[in-house]
Amino acid sequence: MRRRSFLQALSTASASWVLPDYCLADPNDRSQGDIQADLIIAGGGLGGCAAALAALRNGLTVVLTEETDWLGGQLTQQAVPPDEHPWIESHGCTQSYRSLRDGIRDYYRRHFPLTPVARDSIQLNPGNGLVSRLCHEPRVALAVLESMLARFRSGRRLTVLREHQVIAANTEGDLVRQLKVRNLRDGREFVLDAPWFLDATELGDLLPLTGTEFVTGSESRRDTGELHSREEADPANQQAVTQCFAVDYLEGENHVIDRPEDYAFWKEYVPNLNPPWPGRLLDWTYTQPSTTQPKELGFAPVGESKPGTMNLWRYRRIADRAHFEPGTYQSDISLINWPQNDYFLGNLVGVETDDATRHRHEAKQLSLSLLYWLQTEAPRADGGTGFGGLRLRPDVVGTVDGLAKYPYIREARRIQAVFTVLEKHCGRANRAQETGQRESEVRAAEFWDTVGIGSYHIDLHPSTRGDNYIDFASLPFQIPLGALLPRRIRNLLPAAKNIGTTHITNGCYRLHPVEWNIGEAAGALIAFCWQRKTWPHAVREDNQQITEFQEMLCRQGVELEWPKA
Repeated sequence: MRRRSFLQALSTASASWVLPDYCLADPNDRSQGDIQADLIIAGGGLGGCAAALAALRNGLTVVLTEETDWLGGQLTQQAVPPDEHPWIESHGCTQSYRSLRDGIRDYYRRHFPLTPVARDSIQLNPGNGLVSRLCHEPRVALAVLESMLARFRSGRRLTVLREHQVIAANTEGDLVRQLKVRNLRDGREFVLDAPWFLDATELGDLLPLTGTEFVTGSESRRDTGELHSREEADPANQQAVTQCFAVDYLEGENHVIDRPEDYAFWKEYVPNLNPPWPGRLLDWTYTQPSTTQPKELGFAPVGESKPGTMNLWRYRRIADRAHFEPGTYQSDISLINWPQNDYFLGNLVGVETDDATRHRHEAKQLSLSLLYWLQTEAPRADGGTGFGGLRLRPDVVGTVDGLAKYPYIREARRIQAVFTVLEKHCGRANRAQETGQRESEVRAAEFWDTVGIGSYHIDLHPSTRGDNYIDFASLPFQIPLGALLPRRIRNLLPAAKNIGTTHITNGCYRLHPVEWNIGEAAGALIAFCWQRKTWPHAVREDNQQITEFQEMLCRQGVELEWPKA
């Protein structure tokens, strides 16, 4: 006889209400039918991993699906070192995210031959990259994430289904009942059954499958009042994706790749953006984000770049060989995630599957074309051309073609939320206008239903409908619970970049520690609802429940507000 579902029990809850027994089936034994758990999380990125950890430490069983063979999302499979705020070493993130950061440093100390100076550095930055205080190799973050989840997998409370994709959903009214997944290795399909679901996919894939109302692209200024919004809404106006890759450099050697099939196109391509791009995309001159004026960049794998330019080699460098004993590395290693390989000629959401596949292929062609240009035609500071010693490092990103396993996603489908974060809540100029305060004195909006905090400037890359960079100052902000609640669906929550933000405010809510905090809050909320036999929306609507949930978050190391001073 089929077990009584949690949702049926919740809808008829009484004083004698008893939790149903759960049996987490062996995912390799299809004879048992559906795989059951307390919580199904689709997407093994940072939000998905954080959500799983929060649910697991609070007693739930979890199934976590992931399309690739690596967990970690933008930190690993997309090969993007963490983008973080200036105070990250002391405050401004959850305790579990700090454990992830500390674990990465400890991994280097335990397993790599660091120099004595590097080993003794409390704030070790293995790559000495400019973009982050913690630039590191993707595999190290992967190893640490796996170690954080290991005890739950061994205890059979967590099942991780790598290379599995959610392809359909069974819904009933305002409830999600089941998800159907496909094993991408052998094509087998089966059903995941649970009372609770989280969408931690990179593109918000569960939202259309479950009928959860969502938006894409840019809203209109008329609807949001945002200073930097477009005049008219455009669902197809989405940020560029980037196909990252890793390289090292061996002076005097020739590692030039075969000429990419689309190189002729990308070599001559001039972006059609507003404000205008200064020339060809494959060039050292680009649009400086905050001013949208032309600015020259530099590049020098050995020595210094042209005076007055930022050396892109060091920008996302993930291995500085000076930190390691001689002979450990033949060269530094750098990740290439630059303006020159932002792909904005088409979207991955809101288009047919074949079109999305084509755009992913073209994004790869752009990145390979950038590499080939760097190897053969890029102007050098010494007057020569090309850096033939640049060597693609497929081993670093875990692929055959040398490109990251998944494109770097900056913008996903976003739920139509109970509460939407607008520019007036966290944009410095818009907030000052809203409050009548000076920009130097203004603080972000304080949310009574805060479930975390974050900070990053609002940073939108060129869009598929012709916007150049939109980059401006924001304020250290809170994450409101209302932005995690769909207006209608009751047992599915977002757990990544798909919360209730706008095209504009997504620009500061999409980065590594914020996505982690969103996932952690979502996983903890499900556990709270499980324990209290309540719904997520009811938690927000009841003063006592929201207070108790916030106290639970604080006890588990989630910061809810920024220091006043």
